[in-house]
Amino acid sequence: MRHRFRAPALGALGLAVALATTAAAAPPAAVPAPAPDASHEALERLRLAIHRVKLKNGLRVVMNVDRSSPTVAIAVTYDVGARNEEPGRSGFAHLFEHMMFQGSRHVPKGGHFNLISARGGTLNGTTSSDRTNYFEVLPANELALGLWLEADRMRWLAVTPENFENQRAVVQEEYRMRYENAAYMRGMLRLAELSFDKHWPYAHSVIGSMADLENASFEWVRDFHERYYAPNNAVLTIAGDFEQDEAMRLVNQYFGGGVPTQVPAYDPAPLAPQSAERRDQVEDQNAKTPGLFYGWIIPESRTAEHYALELAAMVLTDGESSRLHRRLVLERGVLRSVSAWTSGHRGPDLFAMMATLTTRSKLPTIERELDAAVRELAEKGPSAAELERVKNRMRTRFLFGLEANLSRATRLGEFEVFWGDARSFTRELDAYLAVTRERVQAAAAKYLTNARRNVVTVLPMAQAAAPPGKPPAPSAPAGAASKGAQP
Repeated sequence: MRHRFRAPALGALGLAVALATTAAAAPPAAVPAPAPDASHEALERLRLAIHRVKLKNGLRVVMNVDRSSPTVAIAVTYDVGARNEEPGRSGFAHLFEHMMFQGSRHVPKGGHFNLISARGGTLNGTTSSDRTNYFEVLPANELALGLWLEADRMRWLAVTPENFENQRAVVQEEYRMRYENAAYMRGMLRLAELSFDKHWPYAHSVIGSMADLENASFEWVRDFHERYYAPNNAVLTIAGDFEQDEAMRLVNQYFGGGVPTQVPAYDPAPLAPQSAERRDQVEDQNAKTPGLFYGWIIPESRTAEHYALELAAMVLTDGESSRLHRRLVLERGVLRSVSAWTSGHRGPDLFAMMATLTTRSKLPTIERELDAAVRELAEKGPSAAELERVKNRMRTRFLFGLEANLSRATRLGEFEVFWGDARSFTRELDAYLAVTRERVQAAAAKYLTNARRNVVTVLPMAQAAAPPGKPPAPSAPAGAASKGAQP
C-alpha cells in the first residue's frame, strides 16, 4: 500500500469551493459519467489523499490527511449490525454500542469519556442495521490517546455479567423513551416489519425486541462479541491533521497484537417478491393526530435506480418548495409534516413516506393526495427545475459533509466496510448528478406501485377507541408540533 506517499494537502473548505462548480471523478460503472471539468482535479486530489493499509491481523486502516484545522477524528467501524443478529437474539449490536463505554483492561468504566472530554474532545457511537461505529474528535496532538483507547476496547473490552445487566437496563429504558413514549415511532417500526415481511435482517428494529433482551443470557452476548468485534472485522479511519508515518507507527503498536476471529458468513435467504399491497393499523397513545406511513422495497444502495429514487424522495418532500410540503403543509394546511426517505441498506432497501395529519384532515383524503403525487411522478417524472433544485441540494450536502474531519472519517469507514474501498466515496456526487428526469420517472413507475406498497395507519388512542358513528375526542390544534423523531 502507498501509505508513505503524501499528496498535496487540500483543506476541507478549499475542497468545497473547488467542488462547488460541479462534480468530477468517475462514478460506479452502472452510472454514466458526466463530462470532465475543472473540478475533476479537486476530486482526484481527494481520492489520492485517501490511503488504505491492511495489518497482518486483518484490520483495515484508512487515512485522510487534512491540515485545515488542528484536530483529528478517529472512527472504528465494525462490520456488524442488526442484520447479523439471530431471531430471538435481537438488539445485541446496539447493546454493544453501550457496552463499549463500560471500560476495558486498562481503562476504568467511564474512563473513555473522561479522558476524551478532559482534552476538549467529543465522542460517541452509533448502530444501524449494517454496521456499528465508534468515534472521537481530539486536538491533533492527542492522536495517540484516541488510538490507544480504541485499541484497548477492541482487544480487551470488559464484557462482564455486571456490565451486561447494567446496559441491558439502559437499553430497555432507551426503548421506552424513544419508541413507547414517542409519537408515531411504533408506526415506523411496524412499517419495516410489514415491508420486509419475513426478511429478518431488515424487518426487525436496530434496538431489538425488549423480550429478546430480557431473555438473553450473558453467554449469548459474550459469544456475539467474540464473533464480530475483532480486527479483521473492523476498519480504523483517521482524518485530520496528522503525520501518516507516525500514525501508522501508533496503529501497529496499539492494534498490531489484536487477534483475528472467524467471522460468520452473512448469507440470508433472498427477500420474497411482493405482489399485493399489505396494510396494518397501529394505535398510539402519544399521537395527537393520525399518521400515515408508506413503504416500498427498492434495490440496494449505490445502484442506478437507487440514486434515482433518492432524488425522487427529495422531489416529493425535501424542502419547502418540494411538491408535497408545498401543497399539503404550506398551501392547504392538511398536514403538519411530510417526509420521504430511503434507508440506505446494503441489501434490499426501503423507500418510505411519513405524513402526520392536522385536525382539519382525514386519512382517506391524505391517502388520495399522496397516491396522486406518487402517480404523477411515475407518469411524468420531475420537471427540469425540480431536478436541478434537488441536485443542487444534494451537491451542497455532499460538499458540507466533507468539511468536518469527523464526517469524512465516518463516511470513509462506512464505504470501506460496505463497498471494499473508501475511495469510492469520491464518486458519489457524480452518481447523483448523472441522474436524468427519465431515470427518476422510470424508477418511480417500476417500484412505487400500489401492488408493491405497504401501508401503516397510526390512530390516536382516543380515535381508535371511539365507537362507529361517534366522533373522536378533540385533538391537538392544527399545526401542533409532532413529538415523533424525524427519520
